[in-house]
Formats: sequence, structure tokens, C-alpha cells
Amino acid sequence: MTDLGWIDAALVSARPQAVAALLRYFRDLDLAEEAYQDACLRALKNWPKNGPPRDPAAWLIMVGRNAAIDVTRRRAKQTELPEEDQISDLSDVESAAAQRLDEADYRDDVLRLLFICCPPDLPATQQVALALRIVSGLAVSQIARAFLVGESAMEQRITRAKAKVSGAGVPFEAPNAVERAARLASVAAMIYLVFNEGYSAADPASDRASLCDEAIRLARLLLRMYPSEPEIMGLLALMLLQHSRIAARFDEAGNAILLEDQDRRLWKRTIIHEGLALIDKAMRLRNPGGYQIQAAIAGLHARAETAADTDWAEIDALYAALERRTPSPVITLNRAVAVAKLRGPQAALDLIAPLSDRLGAYFYFHGARGAFLKELGRNAEARKAFNQAIALANTPAEAAHIRQHLDNLAK
Repeated sequence: MTDLGWIDAALVSARPQAVAALLRYFRDLDLAEEAYQDACLRALKNWPKNGPPRDPAAWLIMVGRNAAIDVTRRRAKQTELPEEDQISDLSDVESAAAQRLDEADYRDDVLRLLFICCPPDLPATQQVALALRIVSGLAVSQIARAFLVGESAMEQRITRAKAKVSGAGVPFEAPNAVERAARLASVAAMIYLVFNEGYSAADPASDRASLCDEAIRLARLLLRMYPSEPEIMGLLALMLLQHSRIAARFDEAGNAILLEDQDRRLWKRTIIHEGLALIDKAMRLRNPGGYQIQAAIAGLHARAETAADTDWAEIDALYAALERRTPSPVITLNRAVAVAKLRGPQAALDLIAPLSDRLGAYFYFHGARGAFLKELGRNAEARKAFNQAIALANTPAEAAHIRQHLDNLAK
């Protein structure tokens, strides 16, 4: 890894804690982001010479705080800070700073920031988009893909949300118990979208893939705050069960491997056992929700020793229950896979036919439709669907997977 490579990895990992702590200090979203960016620039200058700090988050918080104080003092025309070399020569400061900024001081700042980004008077889509941008630093294009909307529309959505939070006098403190409960669903949705963004990365060692670990960490913190909330158990269980397959999801060339073709010996059994235990505990509370149902589906896949052992009838029933609870064209599309296994590809095509208008710009819709058509021997139609999927692919791995289907059709 190049020097810039390891620095970039450290900055991506430390961002949530650093931005959250800086927001706690200054209670200004723009100033917190500016302070973090200033700290990153100083890291690029200092770290190649001095080596990585023992605690990058503590280093960035301290440097960003000093930079923001400097900005606010200049704006107010107050006393200037000491000479630059007295506050920017960090070669002997990092160790002491890490001790003062003990993890207990800011370990829950990220969750505080999540709840701040999810005030009840802000539309849910804006809450989630703002939190993705501020907390995890996702690019607007990445967030737009997660929401299936255009980049410019998402930019406007985030700008409006940020202005509303900044201008409405929202308190930058942790909400009380009643407020947290009201915002819990939005926070959970944000965490799961962060996970999905990392889950789509082909390289398990990439910074983007590390978002899965960040989402799981946030869900663990959330479960510590709500230890008896079954939906948070379901959310964590779902992410653990999906993340357990990370080593088997792509081949060495970065091509996606379908679930039924994965080497299940590579699945991480320790994570699977934790996820299964969580979903079993949640189900005993008899208050089912969307995350619990999705986790139960993932659990059925995890429990099957081979693809042939998969209980597709139960998966179909669970997807049907999920459709009734939270109707969504994407849920119906996922259910179509189970329907194809149980009643054949024509039944699956009939199920997804009404979705063409709503999912016309969705990669997975055309990929699934092409696969069903291919099974029926309707190769010309399958080829057209696969070409549409390639045009909508979000990653090289997705495009390569569809090209494999096209190659098989050509043969």
C-alpha cells in the first residue's frame, strides 16, 4: 500500500468519530466538516514524515478542534492563537492527546450524531441521506445509488436537510429517551444503508467494504442502548449473517459468485452463530418487524449445509410476510427468486412483470429477468435484458457477472 493509501484508509476509518466529536464541540455542521477536512490536510502533511499516530481519531479531533478554534477566533476578531509551530508540531503531542481523549469521551458521539441527523420533523429520506453524508462521508453519488434516485436530486435533498438541521436550532446533545425512541427507525435504516454500501464492494479489504464493519459497530452500540428491542437485534443479526459470507462472495478476479455457487466452507461460522442466536432471541419476544424477517431469511440460507438443502418454501413465506408489512418492488423482486425455485421461472416472470415501470432503472431487475428468461430458453429476450443490466451496473463486478451470462448464451 502506498503512503497515501494507508493514510486514506486511516482517515476513512476515523471519520465518524472525529466528525461527531467536532460537532459536539462546536455545534455547527459546516464548521465540524471544515475542521475535519483541515485535520485531514494536516495529516497528509505530517503523517508521511512522522508515521501513523497511535490513535488517528484522537489526533484528528485535536487538530481539527484547534483549526476550528482558529477559524472562529478570526471570524470574531478575537485574540490570535499562538504561533503555528506551537500548535501544529505534533510529533510529541499525539501520545498525550490520545490519553486525554480516552475512548470513553467520544465512543458514543457517532450515535449522538446519528440521532441529531434524524429529527422527527425532517422527512425520513432526508434524515437517512444526511446521516450517510455527515457520519460516514459517503459521496453523493453513492447515496443516490442506495436510494435509486439521480445524483442532482440527492444533492438537493442533502442540502435541504443540512440547512434545516443547522438553521432550526436543533440541540446538539444526545436526545432523551422519548426522542431516541421516535428516531430509532430512521437511525436503523441509516445504519443498514451504510452496510449495504460496503456490502456491494468486490474487494473485502477495500475502504468501501470496511463500511460493513462500521455499520455492525454502530448496530452493536445501538443494541447496548436498546438491549430488549427486537428490531435492533434483527438488524444486527441480518448484517452479521450477510457479512459472514464475505470471503465467498467474489472470486480472485473480483467476479461475483451467486449464493448457491459459493463455497460454504468459507463462511464465517462464528459470526453465523452469533447472528442466529440474536434472531432466535428476537423472535421469542413475539414482536416481529422487517429486519427480523430479513434476518430469518438470511438464517435459513446460513443453516442450509448445501444450496440444495435451502428451505425455499419457508423463504417464500417470509418474503410474502415482508411484502405485507413493508410493500416494496425490491422485496417482490427478491421473492421472485424463491418463486422461481418453487414454481419455475415463468411464475417468477409473471410476479415481476408489473414492476418494470418502478424498477426500470434498477440493475438487479434486469439481471433477474434475464436469468429467468435464460432458464426458459428465450435467449434473445434474455440477451436484451442482460444488456440493459450491464448498462445500469454500479460496479465492475456486477457488469462482469452479467457478461458471464452473455458468454454462456453465446456458447
